[in-house]
Amino acid sequence: MKTTQLHTSAEDHRIAKLAAFAIALHMVEAVIPSPLPGVKPGLANIVTLYVLYQYGFATAAWVSILRVFASSLLLGQFLTPTFLLSLTGALLSLAALWLAKHMPKTWFGPVSLSLFAAFAHIAGQLMVVRLWLIPHAGLAYLVPVFALAALIFGLINGLITAQLLLQKTK
Repeated sequence: MKTTQLHTSAEDHRIAKLAAFAIALHMVEAVIPSPLPGVKPGLANIVTLYVLYQYGFATAAWVSILRVFASSLLLGQFLTPTFLLSLTGALLSLAALWLAKHMPKTWFGPVSLSLFAAFAHIAGQLMVVRLWLIPHAGLAYLVPVFALAALIFGLINGLITAQLLLQKTK
């Protein structure tokens, strides 16, 4: 019987470790009761932002996407509406981060990037909900609630990321 051996690089190991940390944060967050379905602090996004600054967009994208897939498998949500909401939010969030990283650096720091990503994430989720799950105009009444959550958690996560990056430079 012939076996195939995979060769991994230091970058592969780094991505795996960072994704594992993001997955662990996501799992912790999954057990925190939410006052409103879909409103979570997005703690794993701190890891994504940190990775974006330390290792670049490609590594951050890998960490984010691996977190979505692995967490959904571990929580038994793979290929469910929850998985699709999470994946769409992550992809739009990554698109927003990619766009913002190509803008002048003086405009975007960890806090503004976190806010930008949080609003893109919730916009993606609301888009899926509106187009697929609840195709009703009444969903618009929830937009201010979700926008407020994106503002609060995006701000908190951005401040935590900024602090972590400051600690790294000391």
